[in-house]
Amino acid sequence: MVKIKVINKSKHPLPQYATPMSAGLDIKANISEPVEIKPLERKLIPTGLYIALPEGYEAQMRPRSGLAIKRGITLLNSPGTIDADYRGEICAILVNLSNEPFIVEDGERICQMVIARVDQAEWEEADILDVTERGSGGFGHTGTK
Repeated sequence: MVKIKVINKSKHPLPQYATPMSAGLDIKANISEPVEIKPLERKLIPTGLYIALPEGYEAQMRPRSGLAIKRGITLLNSPGTIDADYRGEICAILVNLSNEPFIVEDGERICQMVIARVDQAEWEEADILDVTERGSGGFGHTGTK
């Protein structure tokens, strides 16, 4: 388990895992009044949370499946990455893909945060790459069944 420093300027308790084996922490909206998101509109929703991730980690912001299937609400740039050196307020970019307006209420669970280890890459220029069975086959190359 990784320890993460957090400042909670929201009106809500710190994010929690819903079950002992949940991968994501439930993240809540921290807003002074309800926010309407019209069909195909996007809004930046604050959480009141500020974090200091250790080097070698990122926080991924992901949609909540219940909001997606029931209401058509998801996150743009999903998963959104919060880098280890970011110290600003955590916000979520919600988009309404439904045909109905959606009202975000204060304290509503709007997304989830997954903490993940990351490695940085070092490029190694080459003249040729190793041969694989797939080769350069792209989108749909491996079939549908």
